[in-house]
Parts: sequence; C-alpha cells; structure tokens
Amino acid sequence: MKSFLYPTINPPSFTWVRPESGEDSKVHEWIQPIATVKDVEKSKEAEVVILGVPLSRSSISASGASEFPEAFRRSWRSFATYNLDDDVDLAPMTALDLGDVPMHVTDIRKCHDNIIQAAALVHSHFQGSKVCAIGGDHSITAMMVKGMQQAKPSEKIGILQFDTHFDLRDMSDNGPSNGTPMRNLIESGVVEGSHMYNIGLHGFFNTKDLKEYADEKGVNYFTLRTARKKGIVETVQHCLEELAAKVDTIYLTVDMDVLDIAYAPGVPASTPGGMTTEELLEGVLAAGRHPKVKAMDIVCLDPLKDTLVQPTVKLGTHVFLTFLTGVMFQQSASK
Repeated sequence: MKSFLYPTINPPSFTWVRPESGEDSKVHEWIQPIATVKDVEKSKEAEVVILGVPLSRSSISASGASEFPEAFRRSWRSFATYNLDDDVDLAPMTALDLGDVPMHVTDIRKCHDNIIQAAALVHSHFQGSKVCAIGGDHSITAMMVKGMQQAKPSEKIGILQFDTHFDLRDMSDNGPSNGTPMRNLIESGVVEGSHMYNIGLHGFFNTKDLKEYADEKGVNYFTLRTARKKGIVETVQHCLEELAAKVDTIYLTVDMDVLDIAYAPGVPASTPGGMTTEELLEGVLAAGRHPKVKAMDIVCLDPLKDTLVQPTVKLGTHVFLTFLTGVMFQQSASK
C-alpha cells in the first residue's frame, strides 16, 4: 500500500502490528505507520514524523547504513515510551512513520534528488511537526536541508552537528559524499558557514586543510576536549543560543561516528577517543529542548557492522527517543 505521499515516499519497509487494546506502552505500539491515518488533514497535527532515508552508496567508507531505517524500526520493541531518567512519557505525542525515500540502485544523484523532493513535501505538509530523518550516510543531511529550504524559502537555517569530522571535503574530489554535506550546503548557498556549529571533533581524523576551510568560511567548531572542559550540555546550549539569534530554524544532525568506537561498534568510520553514550544523549536532550530545533537526523550507523546484540542500533533509537524527550520538555514549558 502506498502512502498519500506517493510517489515521493514508499511505505515503511517493516511495520509492527498495533495492539487492538490501543495501549501505547512500547514504542512499536505507539508510532503509527502513515497508512493507518485515514484523514490526511488530521495527520498534519502530528508532533513527530519519521522519514527513512536508506542511502549508503555515497559513503566514502564501505557502509551498510542503508540498512538502519529497517533495523531502527525493528528495535522499537525493546523500548518503552516512558523515560525513567526524566519522568517523561512520550505516548501522548502523535508520532507517524511516513516510510522511506525511494532509492535508485546505481544513480546517487537521482537518490539525492529524491531526498530533496521528499523533504520539501514533508516540510510543506507537516509544518508544525518535528521531522526526524533516519539515514543513511551523512550525504543525506545536505539533501534534507535543501528540501527544507525549498519548503520554507524565507527562513534562515542553521546547523548543529555532532561529529568527529568537519564533513567539509572538496566537492570536486569527494562529492556529493558523506564527507561533503556541510561544504555542499555552504557552496550551494543554502546555509552560511557562520550558521554551522560542530561539536565533537577530535584526534587525528581531519586534515589541516579542512580546518583552514572551516576558518575561512566562519564555521563554528568545538573539539571534544574543549566541549568536555566547558561541559557538553553547556556547549550545546551556548551553540543554540548563538544560532537562535541568527537563524529561524535549527537542523540537528547526529553523525554516530562522534561516539568512541567502544560505545558504537556499528559505525563505518568509528574512532577511539570519541564521545561516551552519556555525553551524546545529554547533548541531544539539550538540543531537543530548544524550540528552534525543528528537524534532526541520525546518520552513519551500519547495523551490518554491529555486534549480534545490536548495541549501536539500540543506541541510535535511544538518541531518537532522547531527542523527543527534550521536545516534550520544550512543549510543556511553552504551555
């Protein structure tokens, strides 16, 4: 069955059977496939919409990140909607699974065009919803943001990025790959360099010329060492405050390679010395609490590289649910 967004979006690759009782105690019982929403106009009221973006052919490292949207959905059964740490239950929120952006087998440019088209449609239809894109490699971020800009051309967009890398590689050599999304956005004029904030850079995983390009374009970046000294949450809040004064909408992108390899084995470009699980979750929670953070993505998570118990997949889902916990806090504060 195609969703009402056909042909821009395919139905979810995997769906759980919802209980007849209507109870929403588990995530797989709570998130609704779009096909179950009969009233298209009513669907616009959803607080959260999920869009799978199963692309990894554009990854510099060998990657099965295209498998994450399905693995993400399958992991829902392991999570309750109630967050004990923050005493927050997500169940009252309406969350819709829109399905996946269709991908061409070999044509990466076609895949990217499909993502832009789907993102534009989603942001046009769900204007009050938090849009959560589940990648896929990091090349999808540039396309999701371009689609957002098409839907809201009058709004200035800023980026909050959790990442080990700048992702500012030269487009003529590497693009559009998972190493180029931020440069793609700068060179296409969609996002100004000074409206990008990157937290989590560390170690020996970026070349000096990328730092020099970042400095030239005014990109704001905080090494993990600097963020730890200031405090992860304090660093995120500082970035959000500065961004909020300059832009209308903030897009959060979480590259799972920001994590230490010990915490995230299922990442193509995993490295030692990265964030701990707790640090990333605290940062994402802080981002979710800000009213100008209207969209987010989770990228570069490869279930095929994960261990049998899927710790990285579960962490990716935990990141998503933690972001929504922040959104719940923000909504409660605004009432």
